[in-house]
Amino acid sequence: MKPVIVIITGLSGSGKTVALRALEDAGYFCVDNLPLALIDSFVSIVSKNREIKKIGIGIDIREKGSFAEIGNVLKVLRNKYQTEVLFLEAEKDVLVRRFKETRRPHPLGGNIEEAIRIEKEKLSLLKEAADRIVDTSSFTPHQLRQLITSLYKIQTGKKAMTVVLISFGFKFSTPQNIDLLFDARFLPNPNFVPALKPLKGTDKRVSDYVFRKKISKTYVNKIREFLDFLIPLYIREGRTYLTIGIGCTGGNHRSPAIVERLQRYIKKHPIDLNVVHRDIG
Repeated sequence: MKPVIVIITGLSGSGKTVALRALEDAGYFCVDNLPLALIDSFVSIVSKNREIKKIGIGIDIREKGSFAEIGNVLKVLRNKYQTEVLFLEAEKDVLVRRFKETRRPHPLGGNIEEAIRIEKEKLSLLKEAADRIVDTSSFTPHQLRQLITSLYKIQTGKKAMTVVLISFGFKFSTPQNIDLLFDARFLPNPNFVPALKPLKGTDKRVSDYVFRKKISKTYVNKIREFLDFLIPLYIREGRTYLTIGIGCTGGNHRSPAIVERLQRYIKKHPIDLNVVHRDIG
């Protein structure tokens, strides 16, 4: 079996350090800020250790060389190993706020907004080469860690694929990393019920309210039927990750309730199931 290589890269302040640590906790041998020219040699040496089959590599703007060669570097890696590139980004205002909150200077120095603009240009080739792009604007460090762990933790037993169910609010943006998207904004909204508004979709009272309507039960059954059809086909194809997003307006009530209900049904498949409620306050 070919060693698995996950390269984590992206904009400064987008959560690369958190992601790389989560990857390490998931069983990967990780190294940060490795020069592009050394990646192939590094992987070649490390992979000689039979106990190391999962390798995580952090690449960012601190790389002093040119990113123009990234295409050739990745081509070599993908010919030899099972390689995936994860690119993290966030909205400019969010990045600026994070730098101000931590009181850390941007690696490129100077004005933060100008540094972010330059960094985006310099990393554009890396972003184009990415297999996954994740916008971390609305993620807490804990949620990002949970997502990375869900996506990349080492499979055990007979689990054929990792499935991540994410509930979110459309008003906080659509997650960029999802493979399947379902919209729940047409369902009964507990937000307009004073007694239910302060509660979350994981609360039984909210769930009971959402699913007392036939349309909600029918909708979840339709999604379930679709996934029952699709998941075995993905597994047969050899796919290892599937991320499913369920969205409502704010991500507090309907989408978490649906995710909680849906996870009961799809556990019968040989999958490693993980749940993320991105926007629950």
